[in-house]
Amino acid sequence: MATKSGSTRNKSAMKRARQAEKRRLRTRHITSTLKTAVKAVDTTIASGDMSAAKEKLRLAIRSIDKASSKGVMHKNTASRRISRLTKQLNRAVSASV
Repeated sequence: MATKSGSTRNKSAMKRARQAEKRRLRTRHITSTLKTAVKAVDTTIASGDMSAAKEKLRLAIRSIDKASSKGVMHKNTASRRISRLTKQLNRAVSASV
């Protein structure tokens, strides 16, 4: 019996392998989107455009919250990352004034 995951033989193991693969791809997509959003905030802060940075931060916070609600990221990790990004933006805004 040829299976996609290799060593799975029974029906339940094959189903678990399919589910795990779906979950892995979903998690990978969410994580990738999250990293892109956070990098966008970093680069916008570095460029000095604070109004655009605030908008990018809003989108990044939304991505982080979504990752947390989907179980990709722990809620405390999400909270910590949001806090650090916000703090970084606030420091940059106060330095530019």
